Parts: sequence; C-alpha cells; structure tokens
Amino acid sequence: MGSRLLPSSAFLRAVLFALSAALCILPGLVLAKHAGITRHYKFNIKLQNVTRLCQTKSTVTVNGQFPGPRIIAREGDRLLIKVVNHVQYNVTLHWHGVRQLRSGWADGPAYITQCPIQTGQTYVYNFTITGQRGTLFWHAHISWLRATLHGPIVILPKRHASYPFPQPFKEVPIVFGEWWKADTETIINQAMQTGSAPNVSDAYTINGLPGPLYNCSAKDTFKLKVKPGKTYLLRLINAALNDELFFSIANHTLTVVEADAVYVKPFQTKTVLITPGQTTNVLLRTKSKLPNATFIMAARPYVSGPAAFDNTTTTGLLEYEKSSVSTAKTKNKKLPLLKPVLPQLNDTSFAIKYIRKIRSLASEKFPANVPKTVDRRFFFTVGLGLIPCPQNQTCQGPNNAKLTAAINNVSFVQPSIALLQAHFFNQSKGVFTTDFPSNPLVKFNYTGTPPSNLFVKTGTKVVVLPFNTSVELVLQDTSIIAAESHPLHLHGFNFFVVGLGFGNFDPNKDPSKFNLVDPAERNTISVPSGGWVAIRFLADNPGVWFMHCHLEVHTSWGLKMAWVVMDGKGPKQKLPPPPSDLPKC
Repeated sequence: MGSRLLPSSAFLRAVLFALSAALCILPGLVLAKHAGITRHYKFNIKLQNVTRLCQTKSTVTVNGQFPGPRIIAREGDRLLIKVVNHVQYNVTLHWHGVRQLRSGWADGPAYITQCPIQTGQTYVYNFTITGQRGTLFWHAHISWLRATLHGPIVILPKRHASYPFPQPFKEVPIVFGEWWKADTETIINQAMQTGSAPNVSDAYTINGLPGPLYNCSAKDTFKLKVKPGKTYLLRLINAALNDELFFSIANHTLTVVEADAVYVKPFQTKTVLITPGQTTNVLLRTKSKLPNATFIMAARPYVSGPAAFDNTTTTGLLEYEKSSVSTAKTKNKKLPLLKPVLPQLNDTSFAIKYIRKIRSLASEKFPANVPKTVDRRFFFTVGLGLIPCPQNQTCQGPNNAKLTAAINNVSFVQPSIALLQAHFFNQSKGVFTTDFPSNPLVKFNYTGTPPSNLFVKTGTKVVVLPFNTSVELVLQDTSIIAAESHPLHLHGFNFFVVGLGFGNFDPNKDPSKFNLVDPAERNTISVPSGGWVAIRFLADNPGVWFMHCHLEVHTSWGLKMAWVVMDGKGPKQKLPPPPSDLPKC
C-alpha cells in the first residue's frame, strides 16, 4: 500500500514545486483565471545606495530596485499602482505607450496630466489596458529622475490567445539604461542655469549592469544563460536618457516580431536600432548544438549629430548551459569570447533602412487602421535654438545665450498647475493658450543654411482637436545649431508612420509615396537627422496629451507641446472627473 503511494506523493511534490516556481516568476499571473482582473502593485519611491563603476551613490528607486520592478498583466486587465513618495524630490510616473483610454489622470507627465506626488504623499494610478499586448515600460516623468526610475511593462495576450509567431521557450526583458557617477538632478539643474549642454553619462547598462569594458565592472555583467535549440523572446527596452542605441549578439541573428507593443511583419537582422522610449521584441533562436564559445551582446550609441555623447559600449554575455557530462569535461577550459560587429556610430543609412523594415502585420486579426482621410494637417519643425541670457548672468551657450529646443519655434514653458486640470475645470486662463502654430510662422530652408536669427519664442501653447479628428502631422528636423535625430513620443495614442525621408518635406510630391497599407504603428518615432517623418492618428481619446522629444535633454530645453482632445457626444467619449487623491500643486 505504502509503496503505491510513493509515486503520487512525489508527483504532488513536483506539481507544488512547479506551481510555487511559477508564482515566483509571475506574481499574480497564475491566479488570473480569466481576462480582465485587477492587479495591485505598490511602488515605494525610496533612496537606495547603488554601486557602479567603483562608486556608490544614493539613488532614487522603486522598492530599492534598479532597474525597477516588472509589471505583468494581460490585455484587458485593470492596474492599480499605489505610489508612495519617500524621497525629497517631487515624483510622477508615466506608463509609456499605454493608451490610457479615458484615464488621462493616470498618464503621469508632471504639470501636463497631474501635479507631482510630493514628499510623503501617495497617489494611486488606476487604468485598464485595452486592445494592447506586448512590451512597454514605465518611467518617472519629471526632471531627469527617469535615469533610475524605470522598469518593464509586460502585457501578455488574453488567455488562450497565442502569439502570431513561434511560442518562445522563455521570455527575458532587457532594459538599456545610462549611468552617471554624479547626481543626475544636479547635472540637469546646472545645465539649465548655465544654458550649456549637460554632462554626458559615464556608462550604458544592460539590466542595470555596465559590463566588463568599464572600470571594475566585470562582476556587474548581465548574463543570459540559454539552452541549445530553443527560441527566446527578448523584450528590449531603451530607457536611456539621451542616446539611440545599436544592439547585437555575436554570431546570432535576431527576428524582430514587435515594436512599441504592436506586432510587426517578422524580419531578421544582426543589429537592432532602438531609440529612447521605444520597445522591440525579438526572437533569438539558439544554436542547435552546444557551441564551444561564449557570445558577447553589446549596445552602443547611434550618433546623428555633432553634440557630445557617451562614446562607450555596454556588454553582457550569452552563455550556453552545459550538461553535467560536458561540464565535467570542460571544467577548467576557458571558452573563447566572440564579439559582435556593430554599425559605425554615425551609420544613418543603416538607421533609415532599419526603420523602413518595420511594417504592421495588417492582417485580419491585427489590422492596420490607418486613417485614410485627413481632417487636419500640421507641419511642425523640431530642433534646437537659443534664448537670451538673463540680465546680470553669464551663460555658456553660443554667443552668451542659452541653448534651448522648440517645435515650430515655440519652446514650451512648463505651467505651475497641470494642463489637464485647467482644461477639465475650464480654468485655462493664465495657464495655457490655444494658439500653437499649425505651421512654422517663418518659412526657411529647414535643412540648409539656417536663418540668421536663432532665437525662439517661449510659451505654454496647445492645439485643440474636436473628438475623432483624423490628424496628419509632418515632423521636420532643422539644421539650426545642428541637424540631429529626434525621437518624438506621443502620449495617449498610437500613430502610423506613413512616410519619411531626407531634406525638406515636399507637400506636392512626398504624399504620393505614403504607405497607407501596412505602415508601422508606434508611440515613439525618430525624426531623421536632416529629414522628416509623416504620421497619422485618430484623436479618439479625450484629454490633454503630451508630445515631446524622448531625448531628456531636449525635453528639458522645451522640445514639447500638448494636444487637447475635446469630449465627444457619447457617454464613453467623455473624460471622467479626476480621482479624489489626484495630487495638488
């Protein structure tokens, strides 16, 4: 009798072990028996001593982690994320790429949709993930706190829905970041005061670790252990502040299957280009037999302009797990290290070819609902400029001026109360004006010789759109101060990238080449250096929606604006009132 029970008790132990392991990996996920559950997270914003590059510094973190904790949900789930601020800085968090349908109060950019959470205060971000699946990320959206306040958002498909690509053996988030030895708040505050460019970072990181190419960082190296003949889904996130990055794994090909939480037509590449604010899912198929080598994965910047940049490379290791037999044989044998070949730092032609490869699936199940007709057309120049140095002060920008950045020659001035509050309660007077220019007020050769006057206007201006307006927006880089790639991020919407090119946009010739069949659907796109990009979106989400460059230095300088989308007529087309715990200014 006893002997017959042994196999079943061993089986029971195995089942319990598997269940507990699953619970450790995916908190709250195993308990979700159906789509559309509510998931609770608690984020304590606290200081934590973190040591990198031989130096320890007090770092702003969520729950003491860097990078921060992973949020895991399914499409259709509601998230309640309680944020408690224990640090001396004002804080807000943004759920980058989440559509926030009628939940603009939870979007997070400081002084746009909310006042910041002050020291000792709490705010619950409450939103539902609707019609989205894939990889996004969360990050602080005030000053430069996102340098260390960021983490992955993993949105799994609804239960019993499969991926439109081979089911991976394992999924691994890979977060790229930047690390400064100095305090990042001090760096940007000094730069804003002097009008000069801020100091560049001291290192790039993979999952918070710089890797062996940096001083005393061999122990701080991300290692991805894999089995032969398996498919791994790598969820790539660029949380770096100021640099677009090339990423590659030696002797391995990656298959791109998703960008910004939208499935794409799969394509193979040796190198991924990923700009701050973008996410990309790739499949890594490991070698069928155990290779006699360890493979370096590396990320370094794509440099599109003459500005100073962090010219370093972060590396991690791809290590194949050995069986116990092969481990005994090769115990003391050091495996050769193979390095990837990355594009040149300034390889713009690779960058553009790569961006053009990203196309929507445009299938019956995952259609590309690109607006075919357009209600409103906008043409925005994006780039740098100057503002005068305040009286009795010396500035370190060109000609004793301050460096700044602008859209249509307007450098955005941050209001002292949140735009969404002012809009919702009809109290916009003295907070913002609705006269943001639809086109540049002064036309010039945008990518040629710059005009003699490099000074920009300043103001808190917005564009107002009636509900359900279909918008076409051309974003044009300028050569003022310097031509450079600008990753533009739109809050509250995905948009379709219908065209891009170099030089000045030609409204007579270029639209005929627009892709209205399977354009990439994104939330962040790079305006090419010395070029333009055309996007379309449907303004079907009432609220106030920020649009800004995701290079943090340019956002600090004012390369940002906001769209106000009015309520529609139906009850589900209106923005609900703010939650009772919305922070006050």
